[in-house]
Amino acid sequence: MRRQGMGLGNQSLSIKEKLYNLSFAYIYFIIIIAAIGTMMLYSASGGDWQPWASKHLIRFGISFCIMITLSLVDVKYYLRLAYPLFFLTVILLIIVEVEGHIGKGAQRWIDIGFIRIQPSEIMKISLILALAKYFHNSSIQSIENFRGIIIPGLMVAIPAILTVLQPDLGTALMMIFSAGVIFFIVGVQIWKFIVAGIAALISLPIIWHFLHDYQKERVYTFLNPERDPLGSGYNIIQSKIALGSGGIFGKGYLQGTQSHLNFLPEKHTDFIFTMLSEEFGMVGAVFVVIINMLIIAYGYSFALKTTGYFGKLVIIGLTTNYFIYVSMNTAMVLDLIPVVGIPLPLISYGGTVMMSVMASFGIILSFYINRHINIGKD
Repeated sequence: MRRQGMGLGNQSLSIKEKLYNLSFAYIYFIIIIAAIGTMMLYSASGGDWQPWASKHLIRFGISFCIMITLSLVDVKYYLRLAYPLFFLTVILLIIVEVEGHIGKGAQRWIDIGFIRIQPSEIMKISLILALAKYFHNSSIQSIENFRGIIIPGLMVAIPAILTVLQPDLGTALMMIFSAGVIFFIVGVQIWKFIVAGIAALISLPIIWHFLHDYQKERVYTFLNPERDPLGSGYNIIQSKIALGSGGIFGKGYLQGTQSHLNFLPEKHTDFIFTMLSEEFGMVGAVFVVIINMLIIAYGYSFALKTTGYFGKLVIIGLTTNYFIYVSMNTAMVLDLIPVVGIPLPLISYGGTVMMSVMASFGIILSFYINRHINIGKD
């Protein structure tokens, strides 16, 4: 990717002009996905708005307001706040390690009374902003120099390690993959990726030693789900049964037997795509994938249309993060990768993930609205 000039291209737009320049097709696809999520959570509770569908809808309304608000923020503030937000989120991750709230055996949240915050979700955004700022302020020569990627490498490694300690391997992998795409886009040589890959392979025995027993069990289950069909392999076996029983057109809305007879665990979170496939079949599953791919395609097209280098990197990073969400969740329930606890954004039940994803959409829209404005170095 070649850098553009570093001068300020245009004056800031008014609020009215920003609203006019929003991508309404992009927003429309986001609303469709959230509506599908509400519909499936209504089904997951047996045709009742409680306990999930109503909260999901309320959270989406709040998150939608956050998205629009962030889309109207001057992009220069994202550049200025990138490092402070990153360091603040690192501190929050450290606080989680010291006195975080424990849920489902993991210590991932900070309970502040009226809401629980998951700092690792905020880190997915702040890490991308910080890396984009670092490379925005760097020269091509420094990036090609090995010493030039030590600092951004540490920026990725520190939050990833803190997240693994929670333990949350899936989120840590998402951070690493999103960062890897940014490293590739800015021109880090392929041989460095190869070296990093070889180092990762060599360190696998060490990594395996430090994995928790349940994480090792997930790998064993991925390789052979039938080894413990009533225990660790139960979820994925039931998921594949539900997926297959849906056929082409599905069993019908509210008619899924695997989910409504409670054979399918976590039907409102990680395995909601399985329930959707059972009720609406392959047609419904493909429709959801297509809408998500359109959101992702729009995101990457925004990056191509954006003049500023910082904006390009932010949009690519945040769009890649969403792509990893969707691809990892669907691959997980199809037994293509081990179960790593990644939800399907805007469809699975969960407040922090929804707010972080909607916030990232708002930041993407902000850079799209101001796509002709080029930000200088900070």
